[in-house]
Amino acid sequence: MTFASPVAFASALADLKAPDCAARSAALSRQRRLTKPAGSLGRLEDIAVFFAGWQGREQPRIQQGRTIVFAGNHGITVHGVSAFPASVTAGMVANFRAGGAAINALSGAAGLDLAVVPLEIERPTADFTQSPAMTEDECLAALNAGAAAVGSDLDTIVLGEMGIGNSTAAAALCARSLGGDAASWVGPGTGIDSAGIDRKVAVVDRALAHHDGAPRSAFETLRRVGGRETAALAGAILRARQLGIPVLLDGFICCSAIAPLFADNPAIVDHCLAGHCSAEPGHERLLGQFGLDPLLRLDMRLGEGSGAAVVAGVVRAALATHNEMATFNEAGIADAL
Repeated sequence: MTFASPVAFASALADLKAPDCAARSAALSRQRRLTKPAGSLGRLEDIAVFFAGWQGREQPRIQQGRTIVFAGNHGITVHGVSAFPASVTAGMVANFRAGGAAINALSGAAGLDLAVVPLEIERPTADFTQSPAMTEDECLAALNAGAAAVGSDLDTIVLGEMGIGNSTAAAALCARSLGGDAASWVGPGTGIDSAGIDRKVAVVDRALAHHDGAPRSAFETLRRVGGRETAALAGAILRARQLGIPVLLDGFICCSAIAPLFADNPAIVDHCLAGHCSAEPGHERLLGQFGLDPLLRLDMRLGEGSGAAVVAGVVRAALATHNEMATFNEAGIADAL
């Protein structure tokens, strides 16, 4: 499956798969029969029912789960928007492949495979204060790289990213898609000081002004002020929806990839769970716009898919209670609690 053109991408976004209502109803019925007071496992019950609806089975599972980390570099780093140079992106990709990053440890702890997808990291996107970050062909290639990383054999995916400068692109994506000024979306990212934040705000303001008269479709916003890794995230999220695969979202940058899609079709978030709320200030605002309630608040701001990978363990716990607990009949208990 590929998005052959911007029109094909828009058509796929407009025609989103719905959850399996029968499987969801069966899972709800099972929850009512389990040996516990109704609602006593709180959001664990909701997670199990959510997974049942998207996987299309009363007893959902994670036999094959995967973390997918997309990496790309950004031309806007010439403006001093990050505490680290763009060369760090390639270094971290090598670290992922060597097994030395936080996401390697967290994916392993959650029983997830890890795939790392670098996207022309030797060739940064264009400086989007002066031109679109990507050509149409470049943006389509990134979207399709994201879609290709999502296999039909997967039961869930955790999405992550790596790219020096991408918190600036994330702020631009959110502002252009959902409104608000640059200052309301810009945060410290990798830990820049107040002068660095001011530079980021100025860069986003210039970008928004430069592209103000351009079309505001999801595709155009991604290619104009996004990055290869954020476009790949968008492609992966849309492909997962086509396949009925639940998505565990990470922090601000991961979620910013959805903002242009959400502006065109808010139902795009329906197959997604917000893993956590990042310490990056714009993330809570973004989740509020999406109507997603994060499962964890751990003050994380690493990216890489790290927060979502932690939540994969919570999901496994939810599915274990749903699938492995006895019903009242099975336990020989005559009266429900």
